[in-house]
Amino acid sequence: MIGSVSKEVLEAMMETIPIEFSVVDAKDEVLTWNRHATRIFKGPEAAVGRNVRNCHPKKSLGKVEVILGEMKAGARDDASFWIDLPVGEGGRKKKVLIQYFALRDKDNRYLGCIECSQNIAPIQALSGENRLLD
Repeated sequence: MIGSVSKEVLEAMMETIPIEFSVVDAKDEVLTWNRHATRIFKGPEAAVGRNVRNCHPKKSLGKVEVILGEMKAGARDDASFWIDLPVGEGGRKKKVLIQYFALRDKDNRYLGCIECSQNIAPIQALSGENRLLD
């Protein structure tokens, strides 16, 4: 990063961006997540400090383990997929984009992973242009 921000500004940024994320360390322990009240994938606060494997459904756990293993080995830096999930009131299915990004230090050592999820249905519905302040 260029420049720096206070912890207060950083926290406000992470709670404001329209993407929910979870961060795990190099030992696969959950460090933090944002947007707790409005998350698509909600988890108990007690999950912080626990192994990320306890936070995924069994049917997707094997794939999560492959992604994390490849990131640790340096064979992968990211993974993206999308699924249709009931989101919000009424439970209508929406397209949810889920992305994993390896976190690495300046020497390319694996520090952990950030998992980002976003309801992209509003983005998919965009058409034409909407210029600034239109």
